[in-house]
Amino acid sequence: MTVTIRRATPQDVDFLVALVTHEDVEPFLAAVRPKSTEAVWREIERSNADPDAFGLFVIEVDGTRTGTMSFWRANQRSRIADLGGLAIHPDFRGRKIADTAARLFQRHLIDDLGFHRVQMEIYGFNERAQAHAERAGFTREGVRRKAYWRNEEWVDGVLYGLVVEDLDRPADEL
Repeated sequence: MTVTIRRATPQDVDFLVALVTHEDVEPFLAAVRPKSTEAVWREIERSNADPDAFGLFVIEVDGTRTGTMSFWRANQRSRIADLGGLAIHPDFRGRKIADTAARLFQRHLIDDLGFHRVQMEIYGFNERAQAHAERAGFTREGVRRKAYWRNEEWVDGVLYGLVVEDLDRPADEL
């Protein structure tokens, strides 16, 4: 099984919309996550127009689209990227695809784009995503208590971060 990541293209719009609106995926994504065809199209355009500051990516396994993830530059001077929108289609879960994709993404952001820190926030009820973050090398850094209105209740946001020194070396072992 070979996991790869690449920037999303216009040919990925239908796949991405179907994925982020899937009944087993949508409840775990940020409520403000773009989910319409037009909004996903705009994200792809933004990703291609300013690739150092924003990226919408597709995760593939042996050439088959299986998921997505994104980043945006949170702080240029301190070289910080925020991560979000990691989603694997339910048909492909349980194979550690997200873990491998996250490590590839970390390498791309740090080694290729020059970020020093990558960070993300996960809903407190999303225990699967929290376990993934820790397997992928992120450090749990804190909790924003009852920070978000999601699924008809206030939920925590759990903060995770990774700095360049946290990366396992060498890169060719991925």
